[in-house]
Amino acid sequence: MTYDILLALIAFAFVSSITPGPNNLMLMASGANFGFRRSIPHMLGIGLGFTVMVLLVGAGLVQLFDTYPVSYTALKVASVAYLLFLAWKIARAAPAEGHSETGTPMTFLQAAAFQWVNPKAWAMALTATTAYTPDQTLQAIVVVALVFGSVNLPSVSTWTVLGQQMARFLTNPRRLVVFNWAMAALLVASLYPVLWPN
Repeated sequence: MTYDILLALIAFAFVSSITPGPNNLMLMASGANFGFRRSIPHMLGIGLGFTVMVLLVGAGLVQLFDTYPVSYTALKVASVAYLLFLAWKIARAAPAEGHSETGTPMTFLQAAAFQWVNPKAWAMALTATTAYTPDQTLQAIVVVALVFGSVNLPSVSTWTVLGQQMARFLTNPRRLVVFNWAMAALLVASLYPVLWPN
């Protein structure tokens, strides 16, 4: 991989990781409702889960969709259903100091597994492994995965910090409810490219 391609990859990894999407919206809601410390497993699950996803997609997992087109439809249905479920959980979340039984932070394994039904994660992984590994060598795929692993975790952590800082203004239960429903609505809106592709 040339120096120019590596710089372009780093830029792509940063921009795609820091911009709004299901992971970042859920982390902002988690930071606001549960704080930074309780959201760490969620952040680590995203960072490591997505890194593994890039490795496996680059190693040829995407060929499964070419061989079995119905698997793409199944993934799409699972993605929509799970994102709607998560939106409902976010809408009903409560701060850690309040009614904690109505919501809990996402665990490491849940966050890692979520990458496989996250439409944005699939788009990022497919773009990265096709655009930045033209020779499809294992070395190039590992470099792409490591770049995303290095860039993704600090990027998504920013959204948790943002949510945690917003919690200062969400001490009023009514404002917190409005915030959670707004985050849930944005998460549902992120399904637009999946439901109505160009």
